[in-house]
Amino acid sequence: MNHEKINDLKKWMASENIDLTYISDPGHIAYFSGYKSDPHERVLALFISLNHDPFLFTPALEVEDAEKSSWSYPVHGYLDSENPWEKIAQLIKNNETPTKIATEKEALTVARFDILTHYFPTSDFTVSVTPVIEKLQLLKTSDEVAKLMEAGNWADVALEIGFKAIKEGAKEQEILAEIEYQLKRQGIRSMSFDTLVLAGKNAASPHGNPGNTAVTKQDLVLFDLGVVYNGYCSDVTRTVAYKEPTDFQKEIYAIVLEAQLKAMDAVKPGVTAGELDEVARGVISSYGYGDYFNHRLGHGIGTTVHEYPSLVTGNDLIIEEGMCFSIEPGIYIPEKVGVRIEDCLHVTKTGCEAFTKTPKELIILN
Repeated sequence: MNHEKINDLKKWMASENIDLTYISDPGHIAYFSGYKSDPHERVLALFISLNHDPFLFTPALEVEDAEKSSWSYPVHGYLDSENPWEKIAQLIKNNETPTKIATEKEALTVARFDILTHYFPTSDFTVSVTPVIEKLQLLKTSDEVAKLMEAGNWADVALEIGFKAIKEGAKEQEILAEIEYQLKRQGIRSMSFDTLVLAGKNAASPHGNPGNTAVTKQDLVLFDLGVVYNGYCSDVTRTVAYKEPTDFQKEIYAIVLEAQLKAMDAVKPGVTAGELDEVARGVISSYGYGDYFNHRLGHGIGTTVHEYPSLVTGNDLIIEEGMCFSIEPGIYIPEKVGVRIEDCLHVTKTGCEAFTKTPKELIILN
């Protein structure tokens, strides 16, 4: 449970005359409460009141787990046969009738917004809390950095497993399955996102779908993966070669590596997010492959794998010590080759430190 950030949120609420904040995004709920869950179609919510104790609202089958988490305030649950919104309204109205309720507009469906306005017809819902949460998440504490470092260590373990699984004829899905099987045997419960293992031409799709493509000689194999550890995520990409690569493959890899290393070297307090994107993009464009780097340089990371900020050209956000984000340039030439190299990092007083340590020089597996 993050008492400090809850207090920071309440200070903002007081400044904006917000009586109640409704947090619905599971990642943000985990950030404040320490309880992480995917409720699927059920209702999972965190309500933070300016003048009363906050409370978690979960499906009945999750109440016990939520109470065993680091959350130290009340947990209320509902049965599938009950109307959750009716129970929520009663719990809130037992203490207050909020005049202004802040919601996560970016995470709230129209259907659920309509339900809220039905139960709280006199409340004002115009304020979104999402930008405030993003700013609270922006600067990580030393404890958060330590958890991200642990998650990064496990991502390195995952890569090692994947590299060992590469052999002639091994299919993308088989390699992927071996990674996740071995991690689960070692106690990792979930990945940060769907693991990517893309061989040969398939790696030219930045977010491709692993399938039955088998690894063959002179394939580049792209791994993009991460784990959830202690509630925090990792995210890393490495591209390796099976058998001796072609000169063209080596050329593309060397360009991406140069872009990634120069962008990492440029990370320090005082530069902007947009300037970091321009460093990597400038390297790739100088070799004539700018059109094949078709996504932003990076994204924030924490309790969810994609957080604020976005490292993209034109973003004037000033980089500060304690920010955590990815640096992941790539070149994707359809039907030919795909290379991406990614590390997530935390910004230090003078530069940065990556959470993942797997070597970045082109690894050739034989």
